[in-house]
Amino acid sequence: MGVDTMFRFLTGVAAAVLMLAATSDQAQSGSAKRSGTVHIEQVQIALLISANLGGGTLTYKGKTHKFSIGGIGVGGFGGSRIIADGFVYDLKKLSDFEGTYVQGRYGAVFGEESTGKLYMKNGRNVYIELDAKREGLALSAGADGIVIQFD
Repeated sequence: MGVDTMFRFLTGVAAAVLMLAATSDQAQSGSAKRSGTVHIEQVQIALLISANLGGGTLTYKGKTHKFSIGGIGVGGFGGSRIIADGFVYDLKKLSDFEGTYVQGRYGAVFGEESTGKLYMKNGRNVYIELDAKREGLALSAGADGIVIQFD
């Protein structure tokens, strides 16, 4: 990867993290509408480049929907199992949940002791904020491209 390509890639990651931080402020200020809850379980492996794979459930309008999740990104070191619960914001119709998300993340795990948050937003302005519990050995800070598909 050339210097120009790496610079453009890192600039895109920084822009994604800033966009997600602004969206988090909207959710906390109350300008985003809470639409449902989400539970995710995934495995993440990182050595500067990260990969994750897993699944979860979305509870929306009283019904539970199973989905698969996977993606790749940049940032972090180590491996962990992630169990995350949180809220979905600004979901107007079920079909808007599926698709590609930008995910910003930070956290650390040593054995079963962990901290961390995950923030995700897709092109339909659906926003997900998750508290993550991790098991493994990892430091995580970065951004990912994530795809969610209903099972």
